[in-house]
Amino acid sequence: MKNFTTLSGPAAPLNMINVDTDQIIPKQYLSAISRAGLGKGLFHDFRYDMADKEKPDFILNREPYRDAKILLAGDNFGCGSSREHAPWSLDDFGIRCVIAPGFADIFFNNCVKNGVLLIVMDEAKVGELMALADNPQSCQMSIDLDAQSITLADGSSVPFEIESFRKHRLMNGLDDIEITLQKNAEISAFEAKQKAAMPWLYR
Repeated sequence: MKNFTTLSGPAAPLNMINVDTDQIIPKQYLSAISRAGLGKGLFHDFRYDMADKEKPDFILNREPYRDAKILLAGDNFGCGSSREHAPWSLDDFGIRCVIAPGFADIFFNNCVKNGVLLIVMDEAKVGELMALADNPQSCQMSIDLDAQSITLADGSSVPFEIESFRKHRLMNGLDDIEITLQKNAEISAFEAKQKAAMPWLYR
């Protein structure tokens, strides 16, 4: 998993509540077994019309938001089904951080396991950041995970909170398997002890 330390780029405002995982990445993309190319399907029904042409008014189809690295969203982002393709599509598009007043639990955990930083922030503060992001002249933001701060285009900074273990695994790029392998010595010692005491389990 890619580690997350700092991130800089345009922040795109998506001022909608209850954006579910089917809106993030619709069902026709779920047959994919590779993450590569899923960015095209991100917010497909918002981005494209029935002829698969871009809708020019959608935020990610406009400059400079085509290169968005950060997404500002409404409350309960990522609700709906527990499809891991949702964080995959965000990451493949280039968005590695989403800031919102709240997230669905399964989506939140899927994002952490795939290297996407989710920041929970007061609704009023998210609204202020959205207002800045709505202006191409002030949409640039930088995130420093170690310092737990967001630097805005004018140089001011906004602090954020994150649970310490989630911060650790994101900064070190640790997925569930890599976290387990950190205990490899203890696992091997347990297996050796168990094998001596219960050899029939290993026949």
